[in-house]
Amino acid sequence: MAKATDHTRHTEDSEGFAPVAHTKADTEQLLARGDVRAAYDALDDEYAALRVILSARREAGLTQAQIAERMGTTASAVSRLEASLVSEKHSPSFATLRKYAAACGKRLIISFA
Repeated sequence: MAKATDHTRHTEDSEGFAPVAHTKADTEQLLARGDVRAAYDALDDEYAALRVILSARREAGLTQAQIAERMGTTASAVSRLEASLVSEKHSPSFATLRKYAAACGKRLIISFA
């Protein structure tokens, strides 16, 4: 089941998912391409927001299920919320972000830099 490539090795799990190793050198090589760098930089704000939200949950020591319970929603809704920050499919409302922050024992603050 294992397949070898030029410098990486990956294995396929029972569901057919076969992650490929990705090194820092791979990232640097990709980011050296102007088109990839532009696309990567365009996502900076979304990933920064996701890091803040996940950090708040981690600092609170809570799971998605625990956040969901505190928000009065489901764990799958919290998962979608966290995923939505790096997706163009949906943007969470301020009210939802405020509830998430409160569930983590935080307060939502929006700023422009």
